[in-house]
Amino acid sequence: MWKILKNLKNHWKSVIVIVVLLLVQALCDLALPTYTSDLIDVGIINSGVEYATPAVIRPQQHAAVRLFMTPEEAAAWDDAYESGEDGNLHLKDASSKNMEQLDETFTAPIVTVYLLQNMQQSGETPAAGQEAMMQAIQQGDNEALLQIREKVEGEFSQMGDTMVESSGVAYARAEYTAAGGDLGSLQTAYLWRVGGMMLLVTLIMAASAVLVGLFASRVGAGVGRDLREKVFNRVVGFSDAEINRFSTASLITRSTNDIQQIQMVCTMLLRMVFYAPLLAIGGIVMVLRTGANMEWIILVAVLAILTVVIFLMAVAMPKFKLMQTLVDKVNLVAREILTGLSVIRAFGREKLEEERFDKANRDLTRTMLFTNRAMTFMMPAMMMIMNGVSLLIVWVAAGRIDAGTLEVGTMTAFITYTMQIVMSFLVICMISIMLPRAAVAANRIDEVISTEPTIEDKPEPKKLGRGRGRGVLAFRHVTFTYPGADTPTLEDIDFEARPGQTTAIIGSTGSGKSTLVQLIPRFYDVTEGAVTVDGIDVRDLGQHELREQIGYVPQKGVLFSGTIASNICYGLPEIDEAKMKEAAEIAQATEFISAKSEGYESDIAQGGSNVSGGQKQRLSIARAIAKDPNIYIFDDSFSALDFKTDTALRRALGPKVKDRTVLIVAQRISTILYADQILVLDDGRIVGKGTHSELMESCETYQQIARSQLSEAELAASHTGKAVE
Repeated sequence: MWKILKNLKNHWKSVIVIVVLLLVQALCDLALPTYTSDLIDVGIINSGVEYATPAVIRPQQHAAVRLFMTPEEAAAWDDAYESGEDGNLHLKDASSKNMEQLDETFTAPIVTVYLLQNMQQSGETPAAGQEAMMQAIQQGDNEALLQIREKVEGEFSQMGDTMVESSGVAYARAEYTAAGGDLGSLQTAYLWRVGGMMLLVTLIMAASAVLVGLFASRVGAGVGRDLREKVFNRVVGFSDAEINRFSTASLITRSTNDIQQIQMVCTMLLRMVFYAPLLAIGGIVMVLRTGANMEWIILVAVLAILTVVIFLMAVAMPKFKLMQTLVDKVNLVAREILTGLSVIRAFGREKLEEERFDKANRDLTRTMLFTNRAMTFMMPAMMMIMNGVSLLIVWVAAGRIDAGTLEVGTMTAFITYTMQIVMSFLVICMISIMLPRAAVAANRIDEVISTEPTIEDKPEPKKLGRGRGRGVLAFRHVTFTYPGADTPTLEDIDFEARPGQTTAIIGSTGSGKSTLVQLIPRFYDVTEGAVTVDGIDVRDLGQHELREQIGYVPQKGVLFSGTIASNICYGLPEIDEAKMKEAAEIAQATEFISAKSEGYESDIAQGGSNVSGGQKQRLSIARAIAKDPNIYIFDDSFSALDFKTDTALRRALGPKVKDRTVLIVAQRISTILYADQILVLDDGRIVGKGTHSELMESCETYQQIARSQLSEAELAASHTGKAVE
């Protein structure tokens, strides 16, 4: 959970605004049921009369109520009213705050008079009781009257607060009518006022909800943007070891699907999860204030919801955790099939690959269907619980309304608040089901972000000095073992390559040729020994400065979507057009570029899929030449070229690299025949070092390679330095 929430810290200002808006929305949402209750109980049933203390009262009734008061209450009662022109007494201050204070003080004597008058009118009070009461009134026996009030108040606990208040309002309504007031106008005014307030509150709540949605979506999108940027920046800094550890397919899934999961959950957290507790807590407070005494129903509803959710979580949770792994697998299989489509067709493996993809796809589909079906079961179950709760409330409340201890409006408000509480718990539970999947995604993303690259610059890297370095490259007893491997791939490699010289590396497949050249730009770091450029260990140089000295042509040509010109100028974007064309000409790429209608501005598809293997390789070579580095590394870069193009390219390349250090990894002897220094690798060790002639005399491994590729005439010519006619 923390790994998800910590992504919000960069957007704390928006989060604060969202919390404030949610608070406003919750207050409005909680206020509406109260207004609805008032509309029913006060506006409709009580004709717009809100308080038990009459706004207008006849003098005789004023005196009757005064009889059942203590001296202090009587003084306050007298002070509250003033005589009007109509002969009745009117409240001096009819503000809501004052009326609430007056109700707290005078409701008991008012209801006492109301109940006694009703009992007297209905004949329920025994004659002896009437006589005693009348005698007490006539004699002004305050003590006896207060005892009568205490007896009436003893019945209040059976009536309930709502019915006591309703009895006081009934007395005030009767007095308002008896004093000549127009209840119809009072009711209409009240309905318009409360209805207007409900409309205003609804508009504020709607505006808050819209703004919360807007801000939450912006924060969610911002979180997704930040995570993608962090993941991309981290992955760009990874060495080949980290890339191989995660796999390309998994990194793509983490950068897309996993981040989308977190983005969605962050948005929902802000819009719903922060809101649900506010609404639940507020709903509980408001339910307690209604005095309906049916809180146990809410407890039953919450327990029912928790039972359903816990059951679903126990069933679906393992599948949520499995889902992300299955998405990775589908992406991996799809990527392999699409990348190797030509090979699959060539070997007639379409059916088997379809079955492999179908299996991965079906595994994911089955898992997703299982979880979706489980979640589909949730909503009907929740609706049944909610409707059952509503029915239970109505059934229990109906008996209390019939007994006179509960009002219809109070029941309506209780139902609304109960639904709000239940929905809040439902939202929290639904999010709790989604969180584990998002937590898995957050862990996977955090795993990438928290992975420190094994190859990093030192705090204060060394410099090669002013201007360009000389390009003297040396391997000093280098040993290298791949991460997780048991045996070294390279062992005790020791040689020096100088500017103006071509150093060739040859050996059987798997002898470590490509691994050796990958140590120079620090795609990997050596396990033992050191690789130096101009006498400085490459680990002491900044990666950017080191790689600026190198023009690297990989074994497999890599092009980027764009144009031919953008690919050639990739290593040195500020190069002028003349030098770009010169690089293309040296790489023997001018012919096929000129044949295209748009020339150098011709489009290159993603991965260079719209050019041939040889054309792709020539453009890769042109890219390295255009950079004009101190050190050229050709990692078996001429293998895709025909012999004629290979010869022409190396002849044109000679003058360009005459004062540069050149390393060529090759499979063909003809490519490196005239190299100044040839290194022969076998099983990760240098078994021969020298020129072609020297190695033909001293290195058996080189002799075997030469005899397998060259005819006797070519071998003889290579010793004399003449070409075969």
